[in-house]
Amino acid sequence: MSTTTTTPNPAGLEGVVAAESEICYIDGNLGVLSYRGYNIHTLAEHATFEEVIWLLWKGTLPKQAELDQLKADLVANAAIPAEVMAFLRANLKAAPMDVLRTAVSMLSLYDPLAKDMSTEANQLKAIKLMAQTSTIVSAFGRMRNGGEPVAADPSLSFAGNFLNALTGKRPDSVMEKTFDIALILHADHELNASTFAARVTAATLSDIYSAVTSGIGALKGPLHGGANEEVIKLLLELGSPDKAVERVYDMFARKIKIPGFGHRVYKTDDPRATHLKKMSEALGKSTGHEDLYLMSLRMEETVKKEKKLNPNVDFYSASTYYSLGIPVDIYTPIFAVSRMSGWTAHVLEQYHNNRLIRPRAEYKGNPDGMPWIPMADR
Repeated sequence: MSTTTTTPNPAGLEGVVAAESEICYIDGNLGVLSYRGYNIHTLAEHATFEEVIWLLWKGTLPKQAELDQLKADLVANAAIPAEVMAFLRANLKAAPMDVLRTAVSMLSLYDPLAKDMSTEANQLKAIKLMAQTSTIVSAFGRMRNGGEPVAADPSLSFAGNFLNALTGKRPDSVMEKTFDIALILHADHELNASTFAARVTAATLSDIYSAVTSGIGALKGPLHGGANEEVIKLLLELGSPDKAVERVYDMFARKIKIPGFGHRVYKTDDPRATHLKKMSEALGKSTGHEDLYLMSLRMEETVKKEKKLNPNVDFYSASTYYSLGIPVDIYTPIFAVSRMSGWTAHVLEQYHNNRLIRPRAEYKGNPDGMPWIPMADR
């Protein structure tokens, strides 16, 4: 793995190419996002999330038999160890991302293949992580509301199983499809902070559980995951489109950043936000939450007019998830459920052609050769 600097000493590694990858392509100037050469718009329109998982892992779209087997494997591996379930029950009042980070790390303790670094074992562990991360989040969300865990249903999609396990109700076709597309849109995004963290850990030849736990830890930070939580909290405070516009100008005046706008990479529309905006409108109308969409729309218009900033993936996902009946503090864990497909794909790719990731820092302290100062003279 080579490191090429495109701008001198960039802060936050901006502009630095830190890896070669065949998984995800982004053109921030043109607003292009693709997985393995398939444009995100094409995937959102035609693919299922299970097909995207296979695409990210294998590099090709699955044949029917391969897709059927992946679906069966995800259901077969959805149950989590009893010890992990007990941990969830004992910590129902804890923050969901803290629980998720710890529970995913715990999974390795009960996997007989945890120390097996063969390609075959790591591919199987990727399946387990996809299935069991979903179970951890949905079971935790359901149990803290007094329900009991719901077993995976072979007749439901990955998206349908998650919603069913979280709410205890089979989702209708619109909700299932909406959430399926949301999972596709969040599946991967090149070397974002969490994916880079996962690859750095994998590059030491640590196990895949440790690598994705690093990713979860990075995702927890408010500058990466969690912006859609802040968006929905803001929307729920407002009450009307006019008040939304007033709040935007008030935040401008107080120099407070409006969550869900701007992106480090995209200089134009975030292509993921395009789909989430449509889903927010459609689902809002069907569930009685159109006001959230209308407030979001007015906020978008105002921010674009005054600051020339576009909404990112977090902005319209906030109202979309709310209309799906998803608790606000589960938003970021859902990000992890989807992004587990990308994290595991990158970790597998890192293992395939590994080199330790060891960048350098530009030293800004005192030069070498400082004289030692005796204790009495300090």
